[in-house]
Amino acid sequence: MKVLLINGSPHATGSTYTALHEMEKVFAQEGIETELVQVGNKDVRGCIACGTCGTKGKCVFNDVVNELADKFEQCDGLVVGSPVYYASANATLIAVLDRLFHSSQFDKTMKVGAAVASARRGGLTATFDELNKYFTISGMPVASGQYWNGIHGSNAKDAVQDEEGMQQMRTLARNMSFLMKSIALGKEKYGLPEKEVHAWTNFIR
Repeated sequence: MKVLLINGSPHATGSTYTALHEMEKVFAQEGIETELVQVGNKDVRGCIACGTCGTKGKCVFNDVVNELADKFEQCDGLVVGSPVYYASANATLIAVLDRLFHSSQFDKTMKVGAAVASARRGGLTATFDELNKYFTISGMPVASGQYWNGIHGSNAKDAVQDEEGMQQMRTLARNMSFLMKSIALGKEKYGLPEKEVHAWTNFIR
């Protein structure tokens, strides 16, 4: 099994990385392979709604988003981590996720998702909610921990002192591991849930 972790921070070894790395340790203990990709320092533009991905099966802008799409397709779980900027996720990360989830054509049903936010003080829950929406729109079960998945600290040194936050990361990784393994067994015995043809409607009709 494999988990893809996306670090939305521009700092390669900051507090967001510290949280994700704590999860990596648990995944390793659970026999789950991981790959961590940092995107917060990339030059990434937002979606321009051109529709090219609908015909080509990938984003028209050939950057880290298309690289992540292949990794995302092969993984069993996705963890997205972001620092908090004005009670929201890093704009670069949001640009990546908008394009990644919209342009990738593969079925994401039953891939497990988890969101992690890091902040000096406030805005964690708003960012956490924002990130979880990518999973729920895609039929991805959302892994939970023992609280809203966040860690406090202005830097890595501060973050490791947040004992409850670090414990949350370990609990989240254990729960996510259990969920992925359980889903794998369920798929083997029962297959994926039946899907109806998507009914696209506007609110005015």
